[in-house]
Amino acid sequence: MKNALLIYALLIGTLKAQSPDPAYAILGKAYQELKNANYEAAIGSFRQAIALAPDRAAIRKDLAYTLLKVGQPEEARNQFAEAMKLDPADHHVELEYAFLCHETGQSRIARLIFDRVRQTGDPASRVTAEQAFHNIDDPLAQGIARWSEALRLEPDNFSAHRELARIAEQRSNWALAAKHYEAAWRLKPSERALLLDLGRVWKELGNREESYAALLAASRGAQPRVAEEARQLLGSRYPYVYEFRLALQLDPANVELRRELAYLLLEMGKKDEAETEFQRIVESAPEDLLSTAQLGFLHLQRKDAAGGAALLQIILKAEKGDELEDRVRTALVLPKQLRQRPEVPRRQISEEARELADRSYKAGYLNDALKYLTIAHEADPLDFDVMLKLGYTNNMLRKDREAVDWFALARRSPDPTIAAEAHRAHSNLEPQFKNTRTTAWLLPFYSSRWHDVFAYGQMKTEFRAGSLPIRPYVSMRFVGDTRGAVGQPYPQYLSEKAVILGGGIASPYYKGLMGWVETGQSFSYRAQAGQSRTGPDFRGGVSFSRAFGHLLGASKPGAFFENHEDAVYVSRFDHSTLFYTQNKFGYTLPQLEEVAGMRTQLYWNANVTADTKQQFWANFAETGPGVRLRWNFLPQAMVFSVDVLRGAHTINHGNPRKPNYYDIRAGFWYALSR
Repeated sequence: MKNALLIYALLIGTLKAQSPDPAYAILGKAYQELKNANYEAAIGSFRQAIALAPDRAAIRKDLAYTLLKVGQPEEARNQFAEAMKLDPADHHVELEYAFLCHETGQSRIARLIFDRVRQTGDPASRVTAEQAFHNIDDPLAQGIARWSEALRLEPDNFSAHRELARIAEQRSNWALAAKHYEAAWRLKPSERALLLDLGRVWKELGNREESYAALLAASRGAQPRVAEEARQLLGSRYPYVYEFRLALQLDPANVELRRELAYLLLEMGKKDEAETEFQRIVESAPEDLLSTAQLGFLHLQRKDAAGGAALLQIILKAEKGDELEDRVRTALVLPKQLRQRPEVPRRQISEEARELADRSYKAGYLNDALKYLTIAHEADPLDFDVMLKLGYTNNMLRKDREAVDWFALARRSPDPTIAAEAHRAHSNLEPQFKNTRTTAWLLPFYSSRWHDVFAYGQMKTEFRAGSLPIRPYVSMRFVGDTRGAVGQPYPQYLSEKAVILGGGIASPYYKGLMGWVETGQSFSYRAQAGQSRTGPDFRGGVSFSRAFGHLLGASKPGAFFENHEDAVYVSRFDHSTLFYTQNKFGYTLPQLEEVAGMRTQLYWNANVTADTKQQFWANFAETGPGVRLRWNFLPQAMVFSVDVLRGAHTINHGNPRKPNYYDIRAGFWYALSR
């Protein structure tokens, strides 16, 4: 029995009793699509893999390279940025991100990264970064000198001020940039985008009040795109009165800004101050009928009937025929006019909302993108491209239930490209929302230490539990071997030779971590002396997995690392709890197309197992080389492996064998899901 337990302890990490790497199958599909040049399908699979394993930088890098193949440098840049956050020590990713920043108009960020890498990177990265830094920085320094000379000759040259400010900002010279952005704004206040520039550089200088004032002024103006971008930068907090006044000092001709301040003062009960602001608007912009009418109402409220009526008559003479005129007629006790309200074309609304959604998506404001895409869909319910984008946006916001519904709608598109992409995305996401999901795995292998062939497997059906964060399941396990027992006249059995029926609950994976608990009944298919053929079986535990680098199936060769940590309680093994760590680090070789697309990994094993009762069979360490192989004609989740291990028991009290051993294990792993 102790030998059976030893084999169980040796293999329990490899078996991953509840589930293999959650992203393994979808990654295999992604790399296969990549190999077949089905780049859009590969991108969809990579996105699904990221949702399953968001903390793995290697997946984001492969997605980024694939996005470059289909001409999406901005999206590729964003994925490299995420990979850089996950693995800050990867200088190659930093350089890729910096080059893409430079190519997509973010030269300032590129310059900063090149500057950092040339000082802190490895020798090869430093050389590349040094050259790239000077390729950006030297022209900037020359540009500053050139435009400074132009301003010396012509101090009021608007273009020179603006260009000098932009170059100074790219070089992170915030004070110089702020000085010339402000000068350009004073010369030409109609260029409202300069307020965004001022807000940005003042913030970098730590002038937060001035920065907020500039963005507030930009957010209330006649240029919708500038106003929308400024509102995104401002956030959701409503401005204070003093912030409105600071913004008006910078932009005194901003009618919308002053009108909003006036209405805010009215809400605060400061009618005199509000009237002063409305009066300034009427004097500077008499065409602003809304402010004219409000000023007239304020005159009427303070019993200035003549002054109020004179102002309100201006509204009636304009003959706009709108709600404002109705309010004026009510105030002057005049009958309302009948009219038909004009409508904005729905197509125009849809196009504007789509444009705002695209800008928000590219800027990384996914919630705003979702809002505008929803507006676009409401305006044009038959726009299948909008449905597809709603699916991807919900998926990136981790609203997968909503994403599946949108992909299902987009599948009906008459455009075959949209329909095919939506179908692939729906197929990737939909399985997790099925009421039932069945998975199975099988691990047969040969062990030279025991001169025996073992087989371990499990079939499991999971059930949805509504919105609860658990998955009930029923399970059937198989544990067996061909030899039976060693050691006579007192045999020690090498496996349980049993089918175990059980049920339990499991948590979903969260950043590679999951937990499970199970109860069941064991049925031995062969009688074993001194053991009952049936018995209760209780088990449970927690598992953590992660992997980095170029995994088996990656499009490019390179190094990789895999780690599996587990703690498992098993009642049938004397109520023991096993703890083990299994690690593999090595190199994935280039794919050999001439050998049926053979993929090969060479690696080194480093494994440690221990238990709570300090029994010799459950306390050992192993190390040694190994190789994994797969071919294109095999199912994606089938992998062959051979490991040559040197092991040593860390506790030898009661050990009938030598403390050290060699073992060659050869077998294959296969898993499927339906």
